Amino acid sequence: MSRNGSQARAGTVGRSAAVALGSAAVAHAALRLLTATVRSSRWQRTNHAGDRVTLLEGPAYVAGAAVGAGAAGPAGVAAVIGAGAFGALDDLVGDSGSKGLKGHLGAAARGELTTGLVKVLGIGATGVVAAAIADRGRADVGRVDTLVGGALVAAAANMANLLDLRPGRALKATLLAAAPLVLAPTRPGAVDAAAAAGAALGVLRPDLAGTAMLGDTGANAAGALVGTALLRRSGRGGRYATLAGLAVLTVISERVSFTRVIEATPGLRQLDAWGRPPR
Repeated sequence: MSRNGSQARAGTVGRSAAVALGSAAVAHAALRLLTATVRSSRWQRTNHAGDRVTLLEGPAYVAGAAVGAGAAGPAGVAAVIGAGAFGALDDLVGDSGSKGLKGHLGAAARGELTTGLVKVLGIGATGVVAAAIADRGRADVGRVDTLVGGALVAAAANMANLLDLRPGRALKATLLAAAPLVLAPTRPGAVDAAAAAGAALGVLRPDLAGTAMLGDTGANAAGALVGTALLRRSGRGGRYATLAGLAVLTVISERVSFTRVIEATPGLRQLDAWGRPPR
């Protein structure tokens, strides 16, 4: 590698590191500020262990991730804010009567409009907007590929939300998905991935402690930003393959409990439990 090439690579590595650190700092500070000032019970939930936790981690994650994603342009910012906003709608006024994509579609078939379905449609539209922005000027993808990219963003947002059932799980998944993109800093998507990972690190400690959780607001935003990083990195084949994999996992989730699978699988069980205090 030439000297100029080495300098350019060092510059992109430094940029991704700065984005990750900045996103972590903003998310951490935002969570502290929000928990000190917001007292509404709407931002509280009872978790799987029966403890009361705050959902303000979600808006804090959105703040950190959006600030970092801005360094890569508007696509990631649109994905984070759009997915976070529709997630917040479900967090604040959502009806728990219908669960999962199947439940929301079934309610729609009966003529009922659930907030969950509004969220699904809204995040789908958000994904298309983010993909359209990210694909501007690219000659290797067409309009259909952009629509597939939008579906990828929405599917990734949904997958992160499906994982937000135990302390730290969705954040660990975000870090694992973002890591290979961050570790290739000279390729597209590295900055968005760094923002997703940095914001995750900024709120990881209270999430693992079981005092805060992402909720739909944060989980949807985290998945959407990772999805945006993936579509930046992917051409036609990569987008179709990734979307197909996410679609299969989503269908499986309607019948199989991810928690049971994780708890029954050595390695996954230990990774899932890592960092949580003993109960």
